[in-house]
Parts: sequence; structure tokens; C-alpha cells
Amino acid sequence: MSYTPLNERSVAAFLATVPVIAARLGGSPEAWDVREVGDGNLNLVFLVTGPAGGVAAKQALPYVRLIGESWPLPLSRAYYERLALADEAVHAPDRVPALLHHDDVMALTVMDLLTPHRTLRGALVEGERYPLLATHLAQFLADTLFFTSDLAVPVVEKKARIAAYLGNTAMCRITEDLVFDEPFFDAPMNHHSPALTDIVKAFRTDIPLRLAAQGMKARFLAGPEALLHGDLHTGSVMVTADDTKVIDPEFAFYGPIGFDVGMLLANLWMAYLAQPGQRPADAADPWLLDQAEGVWTGFAGRFAGHWRALAPDAEHGALHALAKLDPGLRTAAIAERLGAIWRDAVGFAGCEIIRRILGLAHVADFESIADEGARADCERRALRIGRALLVNRADFPDVEAVSAVVRLEAVAA
Repeated sequence: MSYTPLNERSVAAFLATVPVIAARLGGSPEAWDVREVGDGNLNLVFLVTGPAGGVAAKQALPYVRLIGESWPLPLSRAYYERLALADEAVHAPDRVPALLHHDDVMALTVMDLLTPHRTLRGALVEGERYPLLATHLAQFLADTLFFTSDLAVPVVEKKARIAAYLGNTAMCRITEDLVFDEPFFDAPMNHHSPALTDIVKAFRTDIPLRLAAQGMKARFLAGPEALLHGDLHTGSVMVTADDTKVIDPEFAFYGPIGFDVGMLLANLWMAYLAQPGQRPADAADPWLLDQAEGVWTGFAGRFAGHWRALAPDAEHGALHALAKLDPGLRTAAIAERLGAIWRDAVGFAGCEIIRRILGLAHVADFESIADEGARADCERRALRIGRALLVNRADFPDVEAVSAVVRLEAVAA
């Protein structure tokens, strides 16, 4: 069999040839309901339901769906996605969808159908609130990042795991270009509100800003600390009132821990900064800032707890070797490591905010604001925050310091 893009007519027939999936759906494929719902930038996503149950089938295309065949992409990204889903499930099984089947030739991954889950970004745009969100996201971050790091994983195994993801270069290159480079010059695929032309012009000649972005790119390129999701934003999170699942790890690779943390925090801060344009009456609602604070404090506490819980007589990662013999050193090392992760997260968050407004891939938080003037005002405030986070990281020693500045910007005239 060779690779063939599926469609709503052919996907049922294909899945019927996979016994475990056919049994999960039940009945005959002619009776299955199929919907293609891929609203992202890259892939086809089919939701298939039958009398007995449902599945989500995700197929990679050999190009960027948002752009078309002029931007080719390797199908191997589907392999790395299913590899990451399996690895994440080892450490955070409750926070990722169950992997049911994969076909590397067809670049197809079949997962548990998440229902009645919905995408977090869309829910936040509509003003929905989820009481367990911060707790669940902190759990995912701490568990996947700590237990794939040089703290928990013996050095030989860690290097082998890094090697397993080294081939995902095309997806890393997208991040390198779209997050760290293109927002800071007149790249062909950039787009922005005409009302932002002055700040765009200023950013393109802002040496401290551009130098700071390149500094974060250097960290991204040369810091294989843990297995990253690689594209962790509110569009990669599915939620209900009592459950949270993280999806779409096709950008997975071994990189700096602060990258995943910073990307997620940035998207929560952007959701807050968009509120004055979406729902002016909710502009002062601190819930989203509380979630960002809860994600960081929950992550830091759980990450530290995992480190303290490592048995001193067991083999762990190279970074734990000396600290396991000295409780005082371990306490100091935990504080130092979390401080370094926080500083990285702040810088990566600044890059994410800027690229979501000036680069290629924008976010519905701002794009859903119908009033163009109001949208531009929200985006301008976010850009000021993004620059501050990126250039002046020392001004934000903790997450509460970011909350304070974001809160002031959100209500600025």
C-alpha cells in the first residue's frame, strides 16, 4: 500500500480494514458517521462514530494545509506525533488521548474520540471557565517534562531518546522560522492589522528586541533538556468541566523545558489581553491570569516534588547524581533549576505573543474581535507585553510580576 490522502468518503472503508478500530466503532462502515473537522494549519482530522463508539483519525498531508502544495512537509511528522503520544502516555496517561492505531505509510494516527471535549481556545473566546484547567495542565507539564529529563532518566537512555526524535527537523524548522525569525523582518507570509504598521516598523529595527529573539532561538536549538510537546497552545488542549487532554504533539523533540511552559503561558496571557475586545464587561475578570499563575505554581511545585521523591539508591539522571547524596544541595538545585526554567519561559512567551500577531499563524483570541480598532488596540497592548517579556526578562522575577503588568496593559487607554 502507498500513501493516499483520505477523505470523508474513503476513510470509513480504510478504517474498516483495521480490526481493532472496526470493533470499536461497531456495525458496518456504511452506517458510520464521518466528519472532517481539521481546522488547524497542517492536517486532515476525521471524527468517525458508529453504533459502538467513536475514534479520531488524523492524517498528515505532504504539505502545509494552510498554504498548499507550495510548502511541502514530510509525512514523517505523523510518526513523531504517535511516538510522542506513546511517550507522554507513559508519564501522564490521564492528560493525553489514548493511541489506538497508527499506520506510518498512510501517515495516519487513530486516537480515542474526545467527547464531549472541545478546544480550549474556542471555549475561552466564548468566556467559558474550567475549574480544573490549571491543575491538569500543570500536571501534564511537570510529569512529561520531569520524567523525560536528565533528572529522572539515566544518561544512556536519555541520549537514545534524544536520538529517536532527531529526525523531526522539518517541524523544528517551522518553529525556528515562524517564532524566532520571521516576525522580526518583512517575511513574505507575515500579515498584520494596518493599524499596527508603526509598531511593526519599530520592531523591525529594534536591535535589543531582535537580539533577544535570537538568544531564545539559541536556547531552542541547543537545549535538549526534556521531551517537548513543541506546540503547546490553547488550540492543542481539549477540555470539559472535569477533564483536560493535550493533543497534537507533531512538533515533539527534545528541547528546553521552558519552551513548552512559556508557549502555554503566553496563550493564556493573550486570551486575557483579548478580553477587552471580545467582552468589555469581562475585561477585569482575573480568571485567566489566575490560570496562568496556577499553571506555573502547580508545575513548579509538582516538578520539585518529583525531584525530592527520587530514591537516593536508584539510578536516575546525570543531573541528580550529586544532589541525591546531599539534601541541602538538592534544595538549592531545585530552586536554581526552576529559576532557569522560569527565565526561559518568560523569553519564549514574549516570542510567542509577538509571532501570533505579526507572523503567519494568528490566534482566534484576537482574530475573533469584530471591531478592527478594538482588535488592533488589544494586539498593540499584547505586543508591548511581548517585547517587555523578551527584552526585560529580569523585570519579571515571578509569575505574579507578569500578571501585574498584563493586568495594567489590559485596561490601558
